[in-house]
Amino acid sequence: MVDDNELKRLRDAAVPAPGENAKARAFEAAMRAYDQENISAVTQGSVGGLRLTERAQKLWSEIMQKKLIATPALAGLVALPIAGYATFHLLREQPPEFGGDEKITETLADKPATVKPLAKQAPGDQAVNGPLATSLPEKDKKADADVESRDATDALVAPASPLKSEPTVAGGLAQQNAQGQVAPAEPAPAAPTGEFALDSTSAPSTSRVARMPAAESKLMAPQQPATAPADQIAPQEENRDRVQDFKTNPVHAALEDPVSTFSIDVDTASYSFVRRSLKEGFVPQADTVRVEEMINYFPYDWKGPDSASTPFNSTVSVMPTPWNTHTKLMHVAIKGFDVKPTEQPKANLVFLIDVSGSMDEPDKLPLLKSAFRLLVSKLRADDTISIVTYAGDAGTVLMPTKIAEKDKILNAIDNLQPGGSTAGEAGIKEAYKLAQQSFIKDGVNRVMLATDGDFNVGQTDDNDLKRLIEQERKTGVFLSVFGFGRGNLNDEMMQTIAQNGNGTAAYIDTLAEAEKVLVEDASSTLFTIAKDVKIQVEFNPDKVSEYRLIGYETRALNREDFNNDRVDAGDIGSGHSVTAIYEITPKGSGGEQIDPLRYGQAGVNNGGVANADEYAFVKIRYKLPNEDVSKLITTPVTSANEVASFDQASTDQRFSVAVAAFGQKLRDEDATAKFGYDKIMEIATAARGADPFGYRSEFLSLVRLASALGGNR
Repeated sequence: MVDDNELKRLRDAAVPAPGENAKARAFEAAMRAYDQENISAVTQGSVGGLRLTERAQKLWSEIMQKKLIATPALAGLVALPIAGYATFHLLREQPPEFGGDEKITETLADKPATVKPLAKQAPGDQAVNGPLATSLPEKDKKADADVESRDATDALVAPASPLKSEPTVAGGLAQQNAQGQVAPAEPAPAAPTGEFALDSTSAPSTSRVARMPAAESKLMAPQQPATAPADQIAPQEENRDRVQDFKTNPVHAALEDPVSTFSIDVDTASYSFVRRSLKEGFVPQADTVRVEEMINYFPYDWKGPDSASTPFNSTVSVMPTPWNTHTKLMHVAIKGFDVKPTEQPKANLVFLIDVSGSMDEPDKLPLLKSAFRLLVSKLRADDTISIVTYAGDAGTVLMPTKIAEKDKILNAIDNLQPGGSTAGEAGIKEAYKLAQQSFIKDGVNRVMLATDGDFNVGQTDDNDLKRLIEQERKTGVFLSVFGFGRGNLNDEMMQTIAQNGNGTAAYIDTLAEAEKVLVEDASSTLFTIAKDVKIQVEFNPDKVSEYRLIGYETRALNREDFNNDRVDAGDIGSGHSVTAIYEITPKGSGGEQIDPLRYGQAGVNNGGVANADEYAFVKIRYKLPNEDVSKLITTPVTSANEVASFDQASTDQRFSVAVAAFGQKLRDEDATAKFGYDKIMEIATAARGADPFGYRSEFLSLVRLASALGGNR
């Protein structure tokens, strides 16, 4: 410790005078230090060691300086693959396409965008992330790559095509972004062959793309606008579905036209097509909605015949119309005899399968193979299967084989591959030939055609195909048609050949539908109990002012066709349910739509005739499968067939009416214009009844979808 007195003495002591020797020594030391350091690191002050805080500040400064330099590079490495990946998918979904007469120079970066969205990737194309894993080439390698890029570009651009100058292209793209359309541009002189005539100073980004190596071009492609301009219509898959056009049945005055004649229709293709449309998010086209096929899609518990000697039974009822208080519905229900499995005849089936290039889609050939596998599992060991395919030309894949050799049949189905054009005519002829070779007397001999309907080789006209099928059905071999896929579906052709081949037409859009058609309804699909079934109804003008048939527009017949056994009509399979509904206007109800005749009515007073109180007289003609002469069944319709209220009708009757209303609503018909989907839902829900397979529950979901898509009109 230092004594305070000593400190006071030091404070009071005089400061010694500076010595000359001390000055000299200090000056010399300073000069030596200056010579060693040469120059001070700071302009003033001391360069002594950094304090702890100063060292931390210096370290952080150096880190931040390095970070500021590295951040753009790191951000570029992260953002570039993300942008490239996103734009790659955008270009696949909506490839840019310049419309009008403007010619745009095509670069390697543009090339991938010209591929159709659904086309398979070319073998030479690399994964999107491939180029990102490589670093930028050195200058000498880059120069070589640029030369290769220009050589490749020469092959892409036609020498005779005039090329746009770069300012024109860049300006056009800028105006697209601003206005949503391509601005017209003046054509520029043709560029020298093998080189893009672009000004590198006016639009360096575009010029850079034009001269990049192939790998870099792919990376630059995402720099194109992600959203195509308004007039650049993205190429969409062409919809070549062929559907028969028809007009809704009109209202007839019973006094002037009292007779209605039509062929029955047990097809269900329309309902499946409507279901697929609604589930894909759009209201189906009106002509794809055939109301009778919508109604007959569902199984109903109509009263059937007591024995096989009578192939079917008919039940007629009259009830109020839920969508019109001035009219009534005349409901005609037919139930076919249900053949017991032990009594079913042997089956000789020929699978005629379309394996053309148009079938190369998941909902076509792959679904078809799964569907036919289900059918094979349903058949008995002594049934016979043959397989004929057609694509360009027809070929026999499997000669007649018993179901006992199931593995052989399934292997033949599994090995089917798509490819080629569609030689449908040759395939049908080959299938009928094979069916004749293994023909079973008193058995089921049927060709089962599975296709998307694209017949583009041979007889492609529907009338020619109709005549071909008509000739072959006389041999006792019938034909059924199963449609697959959409965008190329020839529904009109399918309906034509199925109707004239004494068969049915079904549309299979899911494996569940395949199970319904080929497993649950196999008996109805395969075993015919009556053919050429026709219905003729005569209305009593004294009781009915007007009538209209709901559906069956494509099955209308002339009045004289009813008694002509040469005129073909629909067939009924084992256990089939067929329903036809007329909307009738009772005389004096006030619901007439047709004005009365100016010059009076024809005499319709039947005096004391017993049938004067009948609403109508229903006649049904049919032939047994192996006969050519028709038989007649008649049913008078009187007040005894009438129920007082719609709610008193049976559950199945009310549900079928709900389906009829739904079909008319989808077709936007006048009769149901003011009858909302909510009313249809109310009727169908109350009449759902027993629904072991969920078909009616699915119908309710379709009504909800249609209501949402149609704005609940």
